[in-house]
Amino acid sequence: MNLPLISIIIPTYNRAHLISETLDSILLQTYKNWECIIIDDGSTDDTDFLLDNYTKKDDRFQYYKRPKERPKGPNSSRNFGFEISKGEYLKWFDSDDLMHINLLENQIKVINDITECIVCKVVHYDFQNDKFLKENKIYSDNLIEDYLVGKIAFYISGPLWKRSFINKQKELFDETIKNLDDWDFNLRMLYQEPSIIYLEEPLIQYRVHEASLSNEIGKLNFEEIQSEFKAIRKHLLLIRENKKANSKKIKLYLKNRHKSILREALVENDMHKFYYLKELLILELQLFKFLEMTKSIVGFIIYSIFKKGYKLL
Repeated sequence: MNLPLISIIIPTYNRAHLISETLDSILLQTYKNWECIIIDDGSTDDTDFLLDNYTKKDDRFQYYKRPKERPKGPNSSRNFGFEISKGEYLKWFDSDDLMHINLLENQIKVINDITECIVCKVVHYDFQNDKFLKENKIYSDNLIEDYLVGKIAFYISGPLWKRSFINKQKELFDETIKNLDDWDFNLRMLYQEPSIIYLEEPLIQYRVHEASLSNEIGKLNFEEIQSEFKAIRKHLLLIRENKKANSKKIKLYLKNRHKSILREALVENDMHKFYYLKELLILELQLFKFLEMTKSIVGFIIYSIFKKGYKLL
């Protein structure tokens, strides 16, 4: 039996202190027919030296620098990795996460003639404190709407995609988005209604640590928050065109995200709090939530003066 080649594509930036564990988890895979393409996004640490050792140790590892003419960021690196990959199946992966020893084998063994995606569960894990945090949900009878509002998540690493399906897509990773990039990519793939097999096994450890991009929203990183809002608005436009979901639900989700971030910005006295208020009021106006608009303004003013009134928001 001919075992199909799996291309594992990993963008990395200054992860020399973490990527060894990721690559070692790939070396331990029980499924052996893979190539691993690592795209360096301009690291200034010891990534070069480290990856040189891995490529010498096993020629299934390939190490490239992101071409200078392409924009900086993991998405352009993911797209470039795809372009030079050869596998019949594709596994985009992050440079700080870990594969269970049977990940590739368990995903590849369930494929059939019509399978275009095999997705498994991902475990959030705090390695510093050796602590399990949570496990994602991957299946729903209302998949697209639940994915839109965050009840379902595949992440970057959960799916194994069939190349013939990916080749049909007009756009892969959006190189203008820095946050919610996996959410954006997976949703656009789901709009195309791929044939999916779900594995209710947690076969990936998603590393949660201080430098995780997923923590940037909690730090009120303005650039990352703007990128999140941009991604959500992009899909508001897409679902108005494709009718794959109720646009009002995603607008409500966006409103609630604005409200959550505004609350945190008020508590932290963040310099962008007026911007978040303006964006929230625009959404409440579009949804005809006039009472909520009043509460938002009053709550903002009262908290700004008296540090009370948080619950009005």
